[in-house]
Amino acid sequence: MTTDYGTLGRKGAAAGAVLLTGVLLGYTAAPDAKGTTPAPVAAARETATRTLGSATHSYAQVVDAVTPAVVTVRSERRVRQVSQQVPDEWMREFFGGGRGRAPQRTPRRQGGLGSGVIVRADGYVLTNHHVIDGAEQVDVELTDGRSFKATVVGSDAASDLAVLKIAGATNLRTLPLGDSDAVAVGDVVLAVGNPLGVGQTVTMGIVSAKGRATGGTSFEDFIQTDAPINQGNSGGPLVNVDGQLVGINSQILSPSGGSIGIGFSIPANMARNVMTQLIETGTVRRGMLGVTIQPVTSDIARSLGLDAVRGALINGVQPGGPAAKAGLRRGDVITRVNGEDVRDGNELRNRVAQARPGAAVPLEVIRDGKTASYSVTLGELTVTDADDDRPESGSEAAPDTTGYGMGVQALTPEEAREMDLPSGRGVVVRSVNPDGRAAAAGLRDGDVIEEVDGAPVSSVDTLRARLGKGDRPALLLVRRGETAAFFTLER
Repeated sequence: MTTDYGTLGRKGAAAGAVLLTGVLLGYTAAPDAKGTTPAPVAAARETATRTLGSATHSYAQVVDAVTPAVVTVRSERRVRQVSQQVPDEWMREFFGGGRGRAPQRTPRRQGGLGSGVIVRADGYVLTNHHVIDGAEQVDVELTDGRSFKATVVGSDAASDLAVLKIAGATNLRTLPLGDSDAVAVGDVVLAVGNPLGVGQTVTMGIVSAKGRATGGTSFEDFIQTDAPINQGNSGGPLVNVDGQLVGINSQILSPSGGSIGIGFSIPANMARNVMTQLIETGTVRRGMLGVTIQPVTSDIARSLGLDAVRGALINGVQPGGPAAKAGLRRGDVITRVNGEDVRDGNELRNRVAQARPGAAVPLEVIRDGKTASYSVTLGELTVTDADDDRPESGSEAAPDTTGYGMGVQALTPEEAREMDLPSGRGVVVRSVNPDGRAAAAGLRDGDVIEEVDGAPVSSVDTLRARLGKGDRPALLLVRRGETAAFFTLER
């Protein structure tokens, strides 16, 4: 799990190691027997020095330019504590009689600590949603000691971003937003904030990875860094050696809540889009494609005859939605959006969400091994929490009727109507052998197999016949509860 940097965060459970290059740590290779530094090491050191210049030895100039724009954000909310009732027996034993006290609600104030960055000279501050979520009062402290009351201009839980407005402040130092798409793994970055309330602190590391998702928020495309960051760094900037903001620090992975070198920042390009909408309208509107998707695994790529594991597989199309109107189908693999490659479903989701509702977005998909182009006019997404609907188990176990470690039966007309399926379509899994191929594929008791390799299944015999054809893994369309997904079953 992940830990948000503010005091309102969640503790995670993961471990990792920090690795920095020898050049940046000042490491010097041992000379050889002749007292000569090995040529590859000398060349690497010369290249690094030439590229980074004086930054190899000091980042003081960058820090001087950046830190005046970094602020501490303190929030307060009112919570109620319920005092427990004191039993009559306890009162009598210790005080010789008396009556139990009724529960009492005692209001108290809970403080939160985070960081932020001034993005406009007239007092707009960018921070994390979780830093100010539910706050009744927000104060912003500048590095020169001044403190201001702030109002929440807008907050977006889906991206974990929020914009504050400082009252009565003008001509403030700001931090320019850089191009986070241009950030490369291995780039040197600095993290600035107020960790654990000790005061403004600067730490250094590198970009460890890009395009990370942790499952903590709805829209994630994190820059991972090993620059040490802790609780209180939430909302503070991640900057490059040019003093540009490339990310907003948001989460860490840690077994203890402290930094172990695995931190995550929201890319500046995503933050720019959300920030602009919050300042202009106070809310965020996102594009909606009208499909459900799943990852393309190596087995699915083999089943579909793809040349690589890439793209996002459509496993459901909203009737009458934007994708359906454009002609997209279940089983299509989306590989490009707006002329840019799509690596996975998370990248597709983020790119579509950053487009405005009503925009016409060109897509490329692979269907039946061929590439096709479509233009989709996006709808508007409403972000909701998805329920985890899981089907109940079948009433009785059925024998292995397929040879794949699962017992299946044809759907009854009543079951088909309940699932809104045509009569005679689909077979339901009644039992799964935990040591069989069906279990290895992820199938469960209660799943309904609708298709095999794109062809509908109407009976147990049809299922067996379709599984017996071909040498690639069989691609099964499976309905589980109210959702459908593709599974691969090794033949």
